Amino acid sequence: MKAKNGWKTSGFALVLGLLAAMPAGAGQEQLLPMVNAGAKQLTFDWPMLRIGTGEYQEGPTGVTVFTFGRKVHAAVDVRGGGPGTVNTDFLRLGYAVPDLDAVVFAGGSWYGLEATTAVATAMMDDGYRGGAWDNIALSVGAIIYDLGDRRLNEIYPDKKLAQAAYRAARPGIFPLGAQGAGRLARTGGLFGCNAASGQGGAFKQVGAVKIAAFTVVNALGVVTDRDGNVVACHKDKDWPKVLKAADLVQGMPASRKPDWKGLATGKDERRNTTVSLVVTNQKLDQAELERLAVQVHTSMARGLQPFATIFDGDVLYAVSTAEIEEAQGLPSFDLSTVAGEVMWDAILSSVPEQPVAPKPARKPVLKPEAVAALAGDYVFSGHVKVTVTAEGDRLYAQATGERPAFAIKKDAKVELLPVSATDFTIPGRYPLTARFAEQGVLVLNPGHLEQVGRR
Repeated sequence: MKAKNGWKTSGFALVLGLLAAMPAGAGQEQLLPMVNAGAKQLTFDWPMLRIGTGEYQEGPTGVTVFTFGRKVHAAVDVRGGGPGTVNTDFLRLGYAVPDLDAVVFAGGSWYGLEATTAVATAMMDDGYRGGAWDNIALSVGAIIYDLGDRRLNEIYPDKKLAQAAYRAARPGIFPLGAQGAGRLARTGGLFGCNAASGQGGAFKQVGAVKIAAFTVVNALGVVTDRDGNVVACHKDKDWPKVLKAADLVQGMPASRKPDWKGLATGKDERRNTTVSLVVTNQKLDQAELERLAVQVHTSMARGLQPFATIFDGDVLYAVSTAEIEEAQGLPSFDLSTVAGEVMWDAILSSVPEQPVAPKPARKPVLKPEAVAALAGDYVFSGHVKVTVTAEGDRLYAQATGERPAFAIKKDAKVELLPVSATDFTIPGRYPLTARFAEQGVLVLNPGHLEQVGRR
């Protein structure tokens, strides 16, 4: 199935086939966008609100674009200590005239900010906007950090990907989980949870009032449900089966140390952000719209604990499409309170299925000659290379490039324990599967978050 611009909207197998044909460390120009991917979706009735997502599976990384069909009113609230945004200062001026055309979220850290301006130029290139002072496209955006040790390359969401996502935008459908800008999001790094995360969305209609909330959850804190439970976490082996966010937060700073009641927390990753959007069809003046942004953003501290730390870049945009008058709607306080609950639902819907560590076989699976055939240097990017060696019926791996490859480190080789004829694992707190699916190809963490190396 294809979008109107020709980019594929599905066909994961085709993308993987193209991946296999590419050399390791392929440049951005060789990448092909995959748009509107993901089987798990939020669907809702709101023709004016159109959403498109784009992803580079090779990263993986992605972008999410929201458009409104006409210029709309907007406000912004920035809470985190490390934000990356475009055009937020203009929104703070508080003009009564609607100016906003699009909101863009992207991975790639500050490199991903290119996606926001790319959507504006696509609007001009397509003839939707032009150069007259009252017809210039205005896109705003924010990014999350999805680089570092969570993947083995530095691919970023670029102009090509953002414009493909914009042109594939459709009404009433929003992919949930590890898709779009949330393709490689994580949560809980403060406590070493390092759980897979993604983007979430929720919708509610009260009478004539429509409220939609969208968020890309890449928080340093943990996702917390309404009973106070941590929703996703790669827990230390000694942690309780039911883990409460309050236990972790109240235990700080001791809860971040390996000697906290014997619960090791592991290394944390201090580059995290949650970027969000709340949209209503109710007409609001600028002061009410700014209060909506502030109140909903504040409410998110219930679902993400802790929230808005110095290492988070939390940003929330609030949009009014002004399709109904205030007289037909809700008092602004009621609207903001309901929207805060919708946003909590969006946070909870962002959590994808977590990877599970496979169990090693009780005895060797392959004969020594078959094990020897798997040995060699596997290149994942210009930064990461893994050297695989065989010793009899045992297989070992060591990172020999600039950087480690997840649990495969540079300082010493580690044994790959057989699971099947193709799959091996390294036991530990964070699941890692190494798959030799075909000759000369090593896939780490095969599936939605896989990284591919070639010999």
